[in-house]
Amino acid sequence: MITDDEAGFDAFVQARSAALWRTAYLLTGDHHLSHDLVQAALLQAAKHWGRIHTSPEAYVRRAMYHQNISWWRRRKLVETPLVSHDGAVTSSDTDLRLTLDQALARLTAKQRTVLVLRFYEDLTEVETARALGISVGTVKSTNRQALARLRALAPELAELIGADA
Repeated sequence: MITDDEAGFDAFVQARSAALWRTAYLLTGDHHLSHDLVQAALLQAAKHWGRIHTSPEAYVRRAMYHQNISWWRRRKLVETPLVSHDGAVTSSDTDLRLTLDQALARLTAKQRTVLVLRFYEDLTEVETARALGISVGTVKSTNRQALARLRALAPELAELIGADA
């Protein structure tokens, strides 16, 4: 017999999995790691569902950010160029999308995470710092360094990311 808690968790997973996987993919730059990241966060959420059921998405996303930080703090992951994936970003300009994917793959995990939180998740600098457990100054400098690196790696993205250094 399925309890109300189990039904609520199942409904949450069904409704939000695609969005969580898109974010995880942008955080990790790897299709398989993104699934691992979401699964790890959902496992934590399932364990604590009784107390988080009123705002589970915030809990799961924060768990994903923290797990991703743990991964890149523990070891340097071997990064490979991104390939087209199943709907994480839709764009009519395939060349631009591939260029962006390849440039993002060449950033450090920390740089990519800050960019994802700031521009994809639309978090403020303060919210990003809080989510990652780092200072606002670190968010600002990492963001600046990541955008400068993107400009250097892919000058054709200048219109998308802005021309200012």
